[in-house]
Amino acid sequence: MILFPASRANTASAIAGRSSKGGDMPGFFRKIRGPRLGTKLAIMGLALLIIPWFSYRQLVEMERLLIQGQSQAQLLTAEGISTLFNGREDLFNDMPVNLDDFEPLYAQPLENTIRLDGQVDDWGEEAQGEYLSFGSPTGGQDADFSLILGERADFLYVHMRIRDDILIHRDSDYLRLDNADHIRLNFVSSDGENGRLAIIFEQSGVVTGYAMDEQWRYAAVGAAENRVQGVLLRSAGKDVTEVELRIPLALLGSRRFFGLTFIDVDDAVARTIDRSTQTLPKNNKQSFNLVVLRTPEVRNIVKGLGYAGARILVIDDMQRVRAEVGDIRQDIDAPVSSGLLTELSQVFEAMRPWIHELVMREPIEAGGDQETEGMTPSERALRVSLTGEPIALRNPLSENAEIILAAHPIVSDESVIGTVIVEQNIDDILRFQRSAMEQVLALSVLSLLAIFTALLAFAGRLAWRIRNLRREASAAIDARGRLKKARLSNEMEAGDEIGDLARSVSGMLEKLKQHNAFLESMPRTLRHEINNPLNTLSTSLQNLAQEHPQIDQSKYLDSAQRGVHRIGSIVQNLADAANLEESLEAEELEPIDLNELLSSYVANCSFSQRGVQFKYRGTPSSAYAEVSDFRIEQMMDKVIDNAVDFHRTHTPIRVQLDRLDDFLQISVANRGPVLAPELLKTIFDSMVSHRGQQNRLHFGLGLHVVRIIAEHHGGSVDARNLEDGSGVAFLIQLPAAYSATQEAAPLITEPKAVKA
Repeated sequence: MILFPASRANTASAIAGRSSKGGDMPGFFRKIRGPRLGTKLAIMGLALLIIPWFSYRQLVEMERLLIQGQSQAQLLTAEGISTLFNGREDLFNDMPVNLDDFEPLYAQPLENTIRLDGQVDDWGEEAQGEYLSFGSPTGGQDADFSLILGERADFLYVHMRIRDDILIHRDSDYLRLDNADHIRLNFVSSDGENGRLAIIFEQSGVVTGYAMDEQWRYAAVGAAENRVQGVLLRSAGKDVTEVELRIPLALLGSRRFFGLTFIDVDDAVARTIDRSTQTLPKNNKQSFNLVVLRTPEVRNIVKGLGYAGARILVIDDMQRVRAEVGDIRQDIDAPVSSGLLTELSQVFEAMRPWIHELVMREPIEAGGDQETEGMTPSERALRVSLTGEPIALRNPLSENAEIILAAHPIVSDESVIGTVIVEQNIDDILRFQRSAMEQVLALSVLSLLAIFTALLAFAGRLAWRIRNLRREASAAIDARGRLKKARLSNEMEAGDEIGDLARSVSGMLEKLKQHNAFLESMPRTLRHEINNPLNTLSTSLQNLAQEHPQIDQSKYLDSAQRGVHRIGSIVQNLADAANLEESLEAEELEPIDLNELLSSYVANCSFSQRGVQFKYRGTPSSAYAEVSDFRIEQMMDKVIDNAVDFHRTHTPIRVQLDRLDDFLQISVANRGPVLAPELLKTIFDSMVSHRGQQNRLHFGLGLHVVRIIAEHHGGSVDARNLEDGSGVAFLIQLPAAYSATQEAAPLITEPKAVKA
């Protein structure tokens, strides 16, 4: 590189032709391009999602229709059953009408057979959650107990957990039965008399029932009440005694009032009662608790009406279950198969609420009205039906099970005395809907994947054809804008729009070739056509000067002669530029020492360019290149003329020759105005001039000739601003022919691009 001394002069306000204001940056939106062809086709393919969208809506409407039909069928069933009880108030009056006066102890229906072993495992999870506690508020004192009641096959089952630190069993040597731990049962018998029954703890772990006298001391009769059976269970190291009893419902009478009391005796010698805990009613209610059980007469009526997958309940107006037939939960706990399809089904079930809300624009579960808001579907159906209105609701039991509740009121003398509820699962409907939806989802996914694959393949094929056409069209014109081929070969026989485009571009290239041929021949034609009248004009001016010597010194004649010379020079330059490439092809290259050639050339420039200082620095040894010396001088003429025109007065123009690997670099630098970045890219193009409006005779051919000559010799030319911003340097690289130490051996066979 050429290094100048640092200059403090500011060259920003130099010649307007070498300085240029940057154009306005394009707007932000002009930089945004649309998506590619493949993206557009993929987006269009998403429109196929409307097919599963319509399918899902159709399936949902079908589900609604099927469920509505089943709901109507269940309502008709409930209405038919309710007619069996219309006017039968006697079936609903065997219990107190008003429960507000009693503290109810609800007996849960037991589905399984109960083993009297003191354990509660066979009661079922629902029954185990219904323990009632009695005694101290914390339940941690001695004699506190909790119990649950259950009913099955006309028997009342009792399970008690009694906190007792010392368990005292009955001593058979004593006749009295109140001198050991025992349970007292108060009830009203079927004849309306108060009944008293003591449950005695035997050493064997079996409990025995005895009818007691009014003082609860001795047995009323000598024999035990064998209808009452039970066991007690006490684990070692624990202070909890578990008692499990079975009492026939017939023993309690129709009204079934009873109360339980645990008597605690801790002293095995004195055998006195320490404390007792009773199932006392609260809030000043009557003395006995009410056990709410099903009514056998009502159950016998509906016993034969049950059918698979359905449950029928008869409930009185006090919301007490009088009869229950059937079971709806038979398929809920069915084993779940495993596999890919099951996993996909589970994924779909998890996605379904979002899909439903997206497609149907509503939640998957419909809510109730404001009056019944916050209630479960069962509570809502019971409340509405007891007001005299039939109703059918959907009630989800779990994620995989759902039932329909149909409730119809039972009336007597225009008053509602109960309701019939028919519960039936909709497994078949849900299974059909789930299977159909899974099929729709699977087919939609597979079809979308297939269509997307086909679209992407089509888009890839289309893009590949377009890219090939673009590459061929781009290759038809070189980087300098010269036409290299006049006809395309790709896609010319295609019958689609891309074929039409290829034929159009090929036709355009042919017309462009004809136009370029016309432009290339125009300078020679113009030179021939202009030179004839120009020679006539020049001869006329000379004859005029000879015939009229008095006007030989006229300024008008001199101006005319200068104009004629300028026109001739312009025509010659145009012709030279047009014929340069053709003439270069005929040139023969020979090894020339550029160091000697440039040294002599710069010396001649110092004589021819008066007032301009030239400085040359060559290589230490010879620098040979395969060139045409005449063309190298022609190239240097253009570069030197450009440097002379733009150099700052009283500053030298430096010419330097350097060896860079396999290239020889000629540098011509001058101080002066710098080039704008956008001008560096176009300064060597044809018919491009940056000299400004004051230099109209320059057509931008000088530096274009420099580039053509340099590239013809296998080199390149570049323009750069000096690093200190004080001027411009033109760098011409030519391939070296011989090395410095071995002049006869070729150094390179192909030119390489090397940056300075």
